[in-house]
Amino acid sequence: MTGSIDLAGHLYITLTLIFTVYGQLVLKWQISQAGPLPGPAAEKVAFLLQQLLNPWILTGFVSAFLASLAWMAAMTRFELSYAYPFMSLAFVLVMGFSAVFFREPLLGTRVAGTALVILGLVLLTR
Repeated sequence: MTGSIDLAGHLYITLTLIFTVYGQLVLKWQISQAGPLPGPAAEKVAFLLQQLLNPWILTGFVSAFLASLAWMAAMTRFELSYAYPFMSLAFVLVMGFSAVFFREPLLGTRVAGTALVILGLVLLTR
């Protein structure tokens, strides 16, 4: 980059994040509703194959595919060493949304670690 902000490139990174986070959240939501993974191997396979027929699960896979396309577009605009640190925001967003939607605890160590991730992102992108 030559000092100007590449809005299209940052849009591609943002889309990658949105699709990635959506996919993770919808998979967690639906798998949590499906119940625990059965013990025997044959039942595990049947359980997982059954989940592939769930329309919500399918949207998660489509979302992962769209995230890949957006990431490829981002790679045409930025060096990997610049763009990849933004992917750490997926961790931050998933943690935050998991606390809101799934009532997962936000422990002090997780919040502190997240703050370090954000600080690292700020430092890496300057």
